[in-house]
Amino acid sequence: MSNKNNDFKPYIPAERVVPEFTVTSILIGIVLAIVFGAANAYLGLRVGMTISASIPAAVLSMGIIRIILRRDSILENNLVQTIGSAGESVAAGAIFTLPALFLWAKDGVISMPSMITIFLVATFGGILGVIFMIPLRQALIVEEHGVLPFPEGTACAEVLLAGEEGGSKAGTVFAGLGVAAIYKLAADGFKFFPSEIGYDIQSYKGSSVGVQVLPALVGVGYICGPKISSYLLAGGALSWLVLMPMIALFGGDAVIFPATKAISSMAPSDIWGSYIKYIGAGAVATGGVLSLIKSFPLIIRTFKQAMGSMAKNRTSSSLRTEQDLPMSALLVVMLVIAVAIWLLPAFPVTFIGALIVVVFGFFFATVSSRMVGLIGSSNNPVSGMAIATIIITTLILKGTGTTGELGMTGAITIGGIICVIAAIAGDCSQDLKTGFILGATPKKQQLAEMIGVITSAAAIGPVLYLLDNAWGYGGEEIPAPQATMMRMLVEGIMNAELPWGLILIGVFIAIAVEIVGVPVMPFAVGMYLPFSLSVGIMAGGIVRYFVERRKNVSDDDIKESVERGTLYTSGLIAGEGLMGIALAALAALNINIGSSFNIGKIGGLVIFALLLASLAYVCVNTKKK
Repeated sequence: MSNKNNDFKPYIPAERVVPEFTVTSILIGIVLAIVFGAANAYLGLRVGMTISASIPAAVLSMGIIRIILRRDSILENNLVQTIGSAGESVAAGAIFTLPALFLWAKDGVISMPSMITIFLVATFGGILGVIFMIPLRQALIVEEHGVLPFPEGTACAEVLLAGEEGGSKAGTVFAGLGVAAIYKLAADGFKFFPSEIGYDIQSYKGSSVGVQVLPALVGVGYICGPKISSYLLAGGALSWLVLMPMIALFGGDAVIFPATKAISSMAPSDIWGSYIKYIGAGAVATGGVLSLIKSFPLIIRTFKQAMGSMAKNRTSSSLRTEQDLPMSALLVVMLVIAVAIWLLPAFPVTFIGALIVVVFGFFFATVSSRMVGLIGSSNNPVSGMAIATIIITTLILKGTGTTGELGMTGAITIGGIICVIAAIAGDCSQDLKTGFILGATPKKQQLAEMIGVITSAAAIGPVLYLLDNAWGYGGEEIPAPQATMMRMLVEGIMNAELPWGLILIGVFIAIAVEIVGVPVMPFAVGMYLPFSLSVGIMAGGIVRYFVERRKNVSDDDIKESVERGTLYTSGLIAGEGLMGIALAALAALNINIGSSFNIGKIGGLVIFALLLASLAYVCVNTKKK
């Protein structure tokens, strides 16, 4: 049942007007959008997932506007985080799909994607995501207030309302950022210690264990929590300690497609690259489809509410807190974008492709907006939606005769647009929830979201080119797991060369995992990623586990400890991502800053333990007011 909101009063009443859509808030928001977009692009290309930037953006906006600039408008702060958080969502949509085009270009299949194409994919996808979410606002945010929790949106509102704490909280984020930047520079810049410590178990052929000792992984594990981290680790253990030794044991001297050499001569990393990636792809794709099937009743309900809301919203409200951008103008913009996708040479998309973008885009924007209301942006299965879109789109394009280079690039481009749509729709709904609680003007937030989209879309192209020139997608530094999987799926369907046996093994493992009640997506992602990544993530999850289960500590103190840890680890993720971008720039310029001094693997483990200790200290060192 929907909650009646006649009695709900926002923090800033509708009749009160305070500074909101100002030059200051727009400029600071743009800077944060670029920063969080670049950092999350690096993180996503490395580990296959991104982290919501809403809360750290809210904290930093409080620190800058209230403490440094001495301005006192909570709605200005809210607008900053609205623009700033858009960068992470645009990055997520782009990095899950578009690096596949770079991989094909390296193989000589297509030419390199232009900056214009990348910009337009991100911009059009982001603007459509905002447009498709606007008619859902009344149904999901207003009428469902008190029913759908919108965890990040509500948390952002709490952070902004706790204005007097903005300085110390912002300091925690900056501390994490500085620690991670120095750590990353020492490990992957000066090479003082290895960032990955691994060991192939010779007596158990085909297996390998290890850990990547990096701050961003600790941050991901802490924010996701011990449960999600353990599911990732369990998936990795199945791949690296069960499936790969089985392949080595039974494969012998056989040469089995898609590999081109005997299994007996393969190192564990070769077995993973030749076989496990396809099994993992099948599991991840199945997880995405299962998550959509399970949410189907919610999808139908949301569509009905959306249609009802659109009918109600035809007459614009005079109340400031109920004013959305006019639907008539939004429909014109949507039509112009759809025609542009069809006709512009930057898009290798036919009329059918443009139609797929609009239909699937609205469908997945609805799914995404509802899902983040239930489970939050960080757990939103955007990549699962992209996988489903890629498979269906590729089958439709092939069935209608659009094959070869045009068909493959068209499928990835459509998938990229829809992935951005889903990510931005989810982010926009969280931001509008924050605004609803605080008393923001919805249409100003919607415009701010579009500003964040366009700004981060302009930055994502150079970031993608920089990372590719520095290290190349598909390598150890940036494996680009999601995009590599998208490429495999499109190639396999178009060329009828997909190793369906391996894919189906992953499918049925995912179904079995679902039957026993384990969340499929984190388990499947763990199967697909290198085991060392999952171990690094689990380390952060373990710290969170002990922080939450301390004895003789009040619930309020534990909540505050967890929040401090979240802010610190958000800084760790941003710091490593930004230093990763800086190191990529040096690598692209062929500048080597490596040192001959190295403390070795044991030294690296000791430094990693100190990093974990710093996180634990930040969490438990809760200062009394």
